[in-house]
Amino acid sequence: MNMRTVAAIAAVMTLAAGCRTAEPPAQAPESADAEVDHSQHLSGAPTTRQAVQLTETQARALGVVYETVGRRDLERTVRTVGRIATSEDRVVDVTPKIDGFVERLFVATTGEAVRRGQPLLSLYSPDLVAAQEELLTAKRLVERLGPSAGEAYRSATSMLEAARRRLGYWDITADQIERLEGSGEVTKALVLTSPVSGVVLEKSILEGQRVSAGALLYRIADLSEVWVEGDVFERDLQLIRTGSQAHIEVAAYPGEHLMGMVSFVYPVIDVASRTNRVRVTVRNPDLRLKPGMFATVFFDSSVGEGVLAVPLEAVIVTGERNLVFVLDEQQMLQPREVVLGVQAGEFVQILAGLAEGETIVAAANFLVDAESRLATSGASMPGMQHGSVIEPDSMPAAGEHRHD
Repeated sequence: MNMRTVAAIAAVMTLAAGCRTAEPPAQAPESADAEVDHSQHLSGAPTTRQAVQLTETQARALGVVYETVGRRDLERTVRTVGRIATSEDRVVDVTPKIDGFVERLFVATTGEAVRRGQPLLSLYSPDLVAAQEELLTAKRLVERLGPSAGEAYRSATSMLEAARRRLGYWDITADQIERLEGSGEVTKALVLTSPVSGVVLEKSILEGQRVSAGALLYRIADLSEVWVEGDVFERDLQLIRTGSQAHIEVAAYPGEHLMGMVSFVYPVIDVASRTNRVRVTVRNPDLRLKPGMFATVFFDSSVGEGVLAVPLEAVIVTGERNLVFVLDEQQMLQPREVVLGVQAGEFVQILAGLAEGETIVAAANFLVDAESRLATSGASMPGMQHGSVIEPDSMPAAGEHRHD
């Protein structure tokens, strides 16, 4: 055979090999019992899982631990960061109902503590002086006429009552009106008092300043009770209940735990952060909690009593489904799809897919899962045995239990 013939034969063989390589590999038909993981690999082919059988020696070598599915009381702690704020229902604005001039300030700085009924300022008002003079005039007329005057007396009495009501509408107290009638002397200035005990958050006036009716003079807050508002993720919202207790920690008092109560869950979720604001009411009799402080809030919530649950480590999360390996009557480890509920510590609630009393792989399940995948391709770890593969359509429906 000459060199030209050898070269031609080599070229033909190379071409044939290239054609065989270019052909797509033949795919074995899926078994009717194949469990398909619809999450795609880089090749685009779905992943199937096959039942696996392990001897005791193999299970020990892999570190496989079995556990019986049972019920337990699940509790979960939801943690978030909040901010201390004043209770809106304990904030009062002090405003005059008449025009006037600030004659004197008795509480002159922001942050001062005041008590209910404490004088805040004196306000001179020409309208107030005129109203007092009308009251005294009506008072003298009533005393001079007497009941025997008949209709004139009744008219004067009506004028006196109207003058009293007018002063009362301007927040002149009954004691002040009584003193005015007793002394007969017109008071030049009106003294405004604090309606609540608390702390002055805002002061908007100075001595000598002219003020109009309705202007904000002071904002006073009762800080004996404050709010702690924090944002809870949407997935944890089901665990937050109005009326439940919460633990509060602040950096200013390390190691101290304060107790509060969930008083309100806001009805709107923040679209950007997917969180919901929760309000906790906390007693603050010694005023140690300051509005503006940051706080850490812990909500201890019960998922339920006697809840069907498995260790979190027992669940394989593929991205589109959640699987556990169940030991059946033939001692085969069958992949089973489950529906998960709330995670609580090292356990997770099972809503469907498992029944109480079944045995599952609680540890080293990723090694079992790897062997289950290898089995579908014909490869396996040395010494492993396999059974029929499980298809999603043949898996028990949510809430059902079957033995393969």
